[in-house]
Amino acid sequence: MLRTYEEIKTVLEAGLSLIDCDLKLENVNLVNVYSSQVYPTNIYIKGRRIVSIDPKATLSAGETLDCGGMYAVPGLIDGHMHFETTLLSPEALADVLVPHGTTTIMADLMEIANVAGIDGVKVLLNSIAGLPYRTFIQVSSRVPTAPGLETTGGILGLAEVEEILNWPESISLGELDPSKVLFIKEEYLKKIASALQRRKIVNGHAIGRVGQELNVYASAGMSDDHECVSYEQLLERVQLGMTVMLREGSTERNVEELIAGVLKHGLSNEHLIFCTDDKHVIDIRDEGHINFNVNKAISLGMPPMQAIQMATLNSARHFRLEDEIGSISPGRMADILLVKDLANIKPVKVIYEGKVVAEKGHLVAESRRGNYPKWIKETVKLKVPISAPSFAVPAKGQGPTTRVNVIRIYDDQIINEWDQEELAVANGKIVSNLEKDVLKLAIVERYGKTGGVGIGFVKGFQLKKGALATSMSHDHHNIVCVGIHDEDLALAAKAIYELQGGMVVVNEGQVLAKMELPIGGLMSEKPAGVVLKELEEINAAAQQLGCRLPSPFMSLCFISLPTVPKLGLTDLGLIDVLNHKLIDVELC
Repeated sequence: MLRTYEEIKTVLEAGLSLIDCDLKLENVNLVNVYSSQVYPTNIYIKGRRIVSIDPKATLSAGETLDCGGMYAVPGLIDGHMHFETTLLSPEALADVLVPHGTTTIMADLMEIANVAGIDGVKVLLNSIAGLPYRTFIQVSSRVPTAPGLETTGGILGLAEVEEILNWPESISLGELDPSKVLFIKEEYLKKIASALQRRKIVNGHAIGRVGQELNVYASAGMSDDHECVSYEQLLERVQLGMTVMLREGSTERNVEELIAGVLKHGLSNEHLIFCTDDKHVIDIRDEGHINFNVNKAISLGMPPMQAIQMATLNSARHFRLEDEIGSISPGRMADILLVKDLANIKPVKVIYEGKVVAEKGHLVAESRRGNYPKWIKETVKLKVPISAPSFAVPAKGQGPTTRVNVIRIYDDQIINEWDQEELAVANGKIVSNLEKDVLKLAIVERYGKTGGVGIGFVKGFQLKKGALATSMSHDHHNIVCVGIHDEDLALAAKAIYELQGGMVVVNEGQVLAKMELPIGGLMSEKPAGVVLKELEEINAAAQQLGCRLPSPFMSLCFISLPTVPKLGLTDLGLIDVLNHKLIDVELC
């Protein structure tokens, strides 16, 4: 994206009428995010860049587009996301992302890195070139996320992180959870120093941290946080000089709570930006992407200009890119949305780097198919055979019941509660309780390293029969299963192995629905339309088993996180997240 001598010279020559511009947008109302004004003008473009926004300029252009009085809004920016949890390849993602007006994403590739290390990152990097949106890389800082508490396929040590930080696509050091900082872990502090020495920011992940702990965490050089769930948390971070990313994903619904607080207390939006973090393709299609965040903020009472600034200029400034993107200004990239209504950002046309790439909700050109190497599609390996006994939980005592720790999930958040429940013991094994909605949750190591199976109990899935499983389980991405009977749990895990990654719904010895995710066991190779249909079918199958969660597989893939309070589960066992240690499932 860096400007060349030739590009600078060409834009100057166009502005001086020495050569023609390529495109003129006339009869357009410019949304100027610098001056917070909206006014009629013409916009001239040469190549990838904007030449002029002067209403009085009379330059020649090879093509003129009459905008009919529509508004010109800068291309939207996603401040933090993961390709992998869209379930789409970067190529297929263009079909649903770009028509909603997102032209730039900041992607942390930690999911593929946990599966396949730096080679996996390079595979995705090769796929993003030449797409109708740009990707910057937030260099994954914690692969694995919880060393010693999980098994992963890949590792990014200091040397690998420094190598990726030197890539031109790298924009920041990716999200770093507090345990790496508060426990003064040398490797991670060196990663922070490497990023800061390169004048790249460090992304935070400060879920649940407040007070002096948060102050200490921020003092290490953390620039932002996308884990706020309350206005009080947002305010405290802004007070410490951190930018807050207001997140709206499939299971992380935070915009309404946070915007309501910002408006109620009259807080400036200067240090607020938007992100999606993790959003399934079906939700992007049905709701939108970053434009959904913008529109929701406006519907809650935020002035449209302020909401648009959060999705454009504020984000560009935060990542030190305002000289290139985030506004419709001379010399910047010509990323422009043409919309009819500023209170409802629904692009009629999307212009990316000076070319119309989407119209009326669809890409102008068909998205290309990726060409992924065979090895990245063969990442699911089981060291030992899986069967029903693999999921047994022996009781410590001889009594008819015992007390266990239980993960209780929320419908619309990735955080969870730490409950305790009394469960029956049958033949020396602890069993689920369907009436209490306490089901078995299991993590099966899938890299062929240990053959471990971590087992716990979860409340909130509401399954009445059968089991669900997926090979996407943040951040280690082992096989995660939830279900009623051990036989169905075993069948679900084996089905994931046979698919070499994906999602399955099983019941009474039969696979009811399945979805292939062969790229690292995380993403589909298929076009967006096919993936959408498959996701609808597998969600419907989960509902037939009694599950009423809005995004059951998104909830399932986050339940194992060893860095999101209060409990996590890995192939090694149950994790006390805040204290960063393994604990027993059964209470003594």
